[in-house]
Amino acid sequence: MGKGISGRRHAQAVFQIALDSGQLDRWQSDLEIMAGVLQDAEVVSFLENPRISHVRKTELLHLALRDIAPAALNLARLLAARNRLRMIPNLVTEYRRLVYAHKGIVEADVTTAIPLTEPEKERIGRGVAMITGKTVMLDLKVDPGVIGGLVVRVGDELMDGSVRTRLQELRRSLA
Repeated sequence: MGKGISGRRHAQAVFQIALDSGQLDRWQSDLEIMAGVLQDAEVVSFLENPRISHVRKTELLHLALRDIAPAALNLARLLAARNRLRMIPNLVTEYRRLVYAHKGIVEADVTTAIPLTEPEKERIGRGVAMITGKTVMLDLKVDPGVIGGLVVRVGDELMDGSVRTRLQELRRSLA
């Protein structure tokens, strides 16, 4: 089973637990703390090393994740015991998507050639909100290759208003 599928299944289970207990935001925070700790390659290699006892691994998890809820710590211990810690980033992404969908929020990836000013960000956010009919969280990226304009991706939908794409279309039409 791929990390994506397993991460999605775990995220769905965690989402249901969080929804039932009314702790969506707490779980999101705890999962992000877990992901942050597990970005350290040394920590992951320690936890995945078969020569290190389960007791020592549990001690490290308790120390590194002391600020998260006991249920989230149990999830971390379970994933460590099953050597599935590397799925945490996918689990966090999928969990965030589920929470946003539950709250009526969509994520929009916006790529521009230069950084946007606050008024531009607000205008783009309002425009995407009008198109989707939902609250929008912008994920802004800068890519000079866009040349000008912007590229917006919401889920599977792509709105490409970049100068690069317009130049490519012009080149094709002239050829």
